[in-house]
Amino acid sequence: MNMKIVNVKIPTLDKELFYTISIKDGSVVELVPHPSKVKGERAFSYLQEELMTTNDIVWDGEGRILLPGMVDAHMHLDKSHTLFVAENKSGTLLEAIESYTKASESFTDEQVKERMRKTALGALAHGTTTIRTHIDFNTRVQEETTFRGIRMALELKRELASVMTIQVYPMLPYYPYTDLDRTKIEKMLKMDIDGVGGAPHISEKPLECIDEIFSYAKQHNLPLDLHTDESDDPAVDTVLYIAEKTKQFHYQGKVVVDHLCSLAAMEEQKAKMVIEEMKKAHLGAITLPAANLYLQGRGDTGIIRRGITRVRELLEAGVPIATASDNVCDPFHPFGRGDLLQIAQLTGYTAHLGGKEDIPTLLKMITDIPAKLTGKQEKGIATGQQADFVIIDATSVERLFAELPQTRAVFGGGRWLVSTTTSRHYEVNGSIQLGRG
Repeated sequence: MNMKIVNVKIPTLDKELFYTISIKDGSVVELVPHPSKVKGERAFSYLQEELMTTNDIVWDGEGRILLPGMVDAHMHLDKSHTLFVAENKSGTLLEAIESYTKASESFTDEQVKERMRKTALGALAHGTTTIRTHIDFNTRVQEETTFRGIRMALELKRELASVMTIQVYPMLPYYPYTDLDRTKIEKMLKMDIDGVGGAPHISEKPLECIDEIFSYAKQHNLPLDLHTDESDDPAVDTVLYIAEKTKQFHYQGKVVVDHLCSLAAMEEQKAKMVIEEMKKAHLGAITLPAANLYLQGRGDTGIIRRGITRVRELLEAGVPIATASDNVCDPFHPFGRGDLLQIAQLTGYTAHLGGKEDIPTLLKMITDIPAKLTGKQEKGIATGQQADFVIIDATSVERLFAELPQTRAVFGGGRWLVSTTTSRHYEVNGSIQLGRG
């Protein structure tokens, strides 16, 4: 599809300017800023039938927000929508793990894949075109259960390849491995996975667990993305050892650490030292505000810690940090819908990022930054990239975050992928009037 869209705003580039984006054969061939609106040809439509049947047209965005395709760099597609079969009465991380593990033995291939598909396509409708999913790989359950999540995730990855990118990161077990565990791990590492995950801070021997995970990653030339220090205890600081191993293995730029809850509980000097070591090792970071607001601080009384990492300090130190959905409607997080704009808004609340200069940063935390962390820089809105973007029915970043408009159109793979429209009904002086939502 060839087209041009004029008069869109791209706040990840500049909050005030208007832009014209030209697309030919699915690639961005021109991106031109201009200080004021230019003449358009046809008002942009969110109606699917109009978008799909037009070619060589000049759409007029009329000042709407255009963002690069959003990148959800940390999801658990296999766990999504399991809340009704895996409860969590205490609301703690450990009960969530135990409950999900027990329930997983009863799942079928079809159930797991259907839940994954539902969550992935829901995220796509909100503007997410890349998902990195962490998948449970528990070697102490039935072997069919052990491999089910990976198999279904890889099937879904192939099924949806024409509309979105899915990266599959199995979570290596956190318990000390036996020879039987290692046999299963080696078998899994020969599958078409994209990287290696895990949660070594939960292990009885976290440092030994980190050693083994790094060895597997190096052996198979795979990047690492690790759940790290998801704890309220300031003494939990395995991120320092991860930084050390990253330099030892020459893995700078290939390791991402997620959660980092204990970093928020540390005293200032130690926290500064940890962040500096992260920067030296070129670690990427991801904050997961929704799940950690729900899970952390469960043992506190009085002033309750909320578990959100030091987002502003990491940004100021130059550590690339993204924000992501984590869990959707499961024992780890009973809410959520896979809408990264909602997650960016929540990040603004929790990290006190609401100032004039903060809003573009929040948008970069769901687009540009996670695109770099996941290595998906071949698509986006820069000249020469595969065109990949979402147009949202808002004309300012203030309205974008105040209303979280659900009217959105998503473009990728050389075509319009999905368009969602909503209407609101208002009664004014006794008559019903329509307004876009």
